[in-house]
Amino acid sequence: MLPSALLHGLDPDSGPDGRPPRRTARDWIVDSCCFLLAVLLFLMTAVGLRQQPEVPGGLAVADVVLGALSCCAVWLRRRRPVGLAVAMVAVGTVSSTSGGAGAVALFTLAVHRPFRYVAWIGGVDLALVPVYYWLRPDPDLPFAAAVVFVVLLAVSVIGWGMFVRSKRLLLLSLRERARRAETEARLRAEQAQRLAREAIAREMHDVLAHRLTLLSVHAGALEFRPDAPREEIARAAGVIRESAHEALQDLREIIGVLRAGESEDTAGERRQPTLAGLDALVAECREAGMKVILDHRVADPAAVPASVGRTAYRIAQETLTNARKHAPGAEVTLSLAGTPGEGLTVTVTNPPPTTEPTPVPGSGQGLIGLTERATLTGGRLEHGATPDGGFEVRAWLPWGRPGPTP
Repeated sequence: MLPSALLHGLDPDSGPDGRPPRRTARDWIVDSCCFLLAVLLFLMTAVGLRQQPEVPGGLAVADVVLGALSCCAVWLRRRRPVGLAVAMVAVGTVSSTSGGAGAVALFTLAVHRPFRYVAWIGGVDLALVPVYYWLRPDPDLPFAAAVVFVVLLAVSVIGWGMFVRSKRLLLLSLRERARRAETEARLRAEQAQRLAREAIAREMHDVLAHRLTLLSVHAGALEFRPDAPREEIARAAGVIRESAHEALQDLREIIGVLRAGESEDTAGERRQPTLAGLDALVAECREAGMKVILDHRVADPAAVPASVGRTAYRIAQETLTNARKHAPGAEVTLSLAGTPGEGLTVTVTNPPPTTEPTPVPGSGQGLIGLTERATLTGGRLEHGATPDGGFEVRAWLPWGRPGPTP
């Protein structure tokens, strides 16, 4: 029961090949009413025209014929609103029986076209009203009364049509706003999913890269040193077994967070690392055969904010993993210093490797992720080669002063 023009505006693909659809049931009803109204006014004017003996017979016949053709042309009002309105202005100057069709044409023009068309065509039509009644005076009304009545009637018809058009435009604008809101909601959902995937990928990299690097390094050592002492082989196998077990445990925890139907409370149970776990990380690296010097000059690690401590732990974990991959056998120095208000500084340096590193797949993405993680925390991270051929990673993280106790 919507107009075809409104239906096409709400759904541009509703018609075949994107063209406007045919008349709807409501269009047929409205067009039939407009046609009957034009015919009714035509008959009333034709009867009054027969009662005017001063009108010549030929002019009366031409008037009736033009009025009948105008009533039939009402069915073209949706396809040619501008052409019909212009034709009715020309016909209306010589035919009084076409007044009903002219009113319908003005109404259709106001509904289906912008105001500039209504202003020009309606203005010309109103300007010709005094000329018409000066040439063909009304036998029942004075000249001024007839002109005022017809002008008020035409203005009312145009105003009614503009009101209908404004309602349709309002409905279309609301529909467009709803469609835009749906699109923005979908884009926000896609962005949230993308950010969630990036966070999951970063978490999996931070958690599993350390374990899997241990597996790769020790498996490579066993491959290239099959004649190693029995004790070293047993220790390397133990490290591989323990690292594989811990990697599987970490992977199980991450997958548990991603399972469908996981509640927020359960998802929040996963323990996030803090600065207090740095000693355990260094001890684990030493047990794996790394030479690590820890220079921990933070007096109270528990006072470091959780987000800053977690970022510092991830930076230390990733840099130690990179040093194990790219500088095997080199002594790594891990320094932490900072106080509230000055920030926390994390520095990891290593000299050139003593042996050729074993190629490990998946290299080159860790430092990019660390730089992004430090930036999101409000800090910065710099890395590069040292003059002696080694490598250094230096990060600064904000550590504000604690606020007053309420």
